[in-house]
Amino acid sequence: MKKLSLLFIAFTLTYGLSAQNEHDGHNHEPATQTATEDFLKLKETEHDFSKIPQGKPVYYSFEIMNTGKTELKLDNVTATCGCTTPEWSREPIAPGTSAQIKVGYNAAAEGFFEKYITINYNSNQTKQIKIRGTVWKAPDGSAPANASVDFLKKQSF
Repeated sequence: MKKLSLLFIAFTLTYGLSAQNEHDGHNHEPATQTATEDFLKLKETEHDFSKIPQGKPVYYSFEIMNTGKTELKLDNVTATCGCTTPEWSREPIAPGTSAQIKVGYNAAAEGFFEKYITINYNSNQTKQIKIRGTVWKAPDGSAPANASVDFLKKQSF
């Protein structure tokens, strides 16, 4: 039992010293920006339309920010189906500025929906945003007759 305890203590001390050396408080990160670093920041990654009427398209704009020191180029923005349409500027996004990706949903099908939109940028990077909601169908036919209106029409004042 003593050997096992000594082995455990030795392991703990060795691991603790190596971890302390790795975190010596100095910043070892390179000072220059590389092409693979991610500088596209999303203000939010999803939007819930909640309940929307069938047949009425809805739109939402996602804000994207370039937090890097070089231009950010959106190569493509694609949706998982034809009922969702993204719109975006093909112009590069300057460092420190933001842009919008407008996403439309046609609301043709009744029921719950959840759609993913993929942002391809800087030649080899991707991010996803999501929209969701529930499409409700209006009742068939006109509204029921209002007996109070008919009563008022018959009255002479």
